Amino acid sequence: MAFGGFNDNNKQAPMSDINVTPMVDVMLVLLVIFIITAPLFTHAIKLDLPNAPAAASPQKPETITLSINGEGRVFWNNDPVEEKDLGPRLAQESQKNPQPELQLRADKSTRYEVIARVMSAAQTNGMTKLGFVTDAKEK
Repeated sequence: MAFGGFNDNNKQAPMSDINVTPMVDVMLVLLVIFIITAPLFTHAIKLDLPNAPAAASPQKPETITLSINGEGRVFWNNDPVEEKDLGPRLAQESQKNPQPELQLRADKSTRYEVIARVMSAAQTNGMTKLGFVTDAKEK
């Protein structure tokens, strides 16, 4: 270890410079190792793999969008629907396999009472997948 300086003074102060030579040596050795071993990674083995029939991937469930505007009107996939007709439609959709995902979109001025009634109708009619859709917050 070098504790001296390069000046001609007889002061014995520690040298404050960092010796980077060992780090450069290690990096050069690693570079040479990677240059030598890189062609070995591209070697491929030819195999004749057997064929097996694959099962069909599970069908992705459809999505139902329930939108509620500021006046409390409910829309089923952009078509207006009365709240009294909402229950039977939800019950019919809940019987499908796989069950559709229900996405609830509500205007920020919508009264919570309307949202709670729609959520209650979905739960009482057997809908188990309910999600809320929001807009990303602008910065």
